[in-house]
Amino acid sequence: MGEPVTTTPADDLSRARAGDDAAFERLVAPLRRELHAHCYRMLGSVHDADDALQDALLRGWRAIGRFEDRGDQGSLRSWLYTVATNTSLDAIGRRGRRALPMDLGPSSDGSGDDPPRTEVAWLGPYPDDPDATVAERESVELAFVAALQHLPGNQRAALLLMEVLAFSAAEVASMMATTTASVNSAVQRARATIAAKVTAPSQQRTLRALPDAELAATVGRYASALEAGDADALVALLTADVTWAMPPNAAWFRGTDAVTTFLRAGPMTVPWRHLAARANGQLAVACYPWDAERGVWRAAVLDVLALSLDGRIAEVTAFIGPEHVTMAGLPATLPADTPPGTLTAPG
Repeated sequence: MGEPVTTTPADDLSRARAGDDAAFERLVAPLRRELHAHCYRMLGSVHDADDALQDALLRGWRAIGRFEDRGDQGSLRSWLYTVATNTSLDAIGRRGRRALPMDLGPSSDGSGDDPPRTEVAWLGPYPDDPDATVAERESVELAFVAALQHLPGNQRAALLLMEVLAFSAAEVASMMATTTASVNSAVQRARATIAAKVTAPSQQRTLRALPDAELAATVGRYASALEAGDADALVALLTADVTWAMPPNAAWFRGTDAVTTFLRAGPMTVPWRHLAARANGQLAVACYPWDAERGVWRAAVLDVLALSLDGRIAEVTAFIGPEHVTMAGLPATLPADTPPGTLTAPG
């Protein structure tokens, strides 16, 4: 067998312009992960981010001959971000923003049975990246991505390109085909909206302030309380003003009284097994109810947790659907003999 062929970015750019799709893939490979995260921040959905990135790379492939190379990787990066941003803006124009239950109406007292709302485009979780930096994880936290959805597309794009990705106002103006003054104005308005929506410290700050053993114990007690049907033990882990939401159900609950009522009427009546997980740079728990017909514990819900600085759980966003569990890299089922309190995946 011969030695593998090595090429430089300049070689690959020339080959891509000549129609070599493998060369184009090599050019974009180092940027694919961060471009996908950008599309998720813009669109609030892994599925939408998948589609937008695929569309953006197809557009990029078709337009690579018009790319003006400055002789550095940064020029390719800014060009691909321009394409990905415009692709995401097109998607926003077609579909609008994604929502969490709190965006739709007031909290419930926990006593009602709210059916799923199929007409709502729901915000979804994002798989955790073990190689991501603290700043990258902070930029995909649920509270931040949910707040972004309240911004018009141009403000959302300008804020992300400047505040998260560190492009200059002049660069963003060029990328968005507008003026520097317009970019600065859009970012100023976007900052005010985000500041009003995101009032708690970031989860990265909170998680760094708490010992790892305490975090693991909180997740363990949370899972054990659900498996034991012990609402009081679970509520003891929560802040007094905790919120609990379950998209695609529109009902959501605030405060321990409403959450207790909901737990005793719903989750505490179901047998569960759980696995520890991560999503959006946050602690999460994958939830598996018993499937008697199949004789397995079946993935059903991904609970993404937000903690307060005192270590209590301030928010539970329970994303209903097995796809959210498998998106987090966890199995679709657990064996029937999985014991309670098991928080690591078998095998």
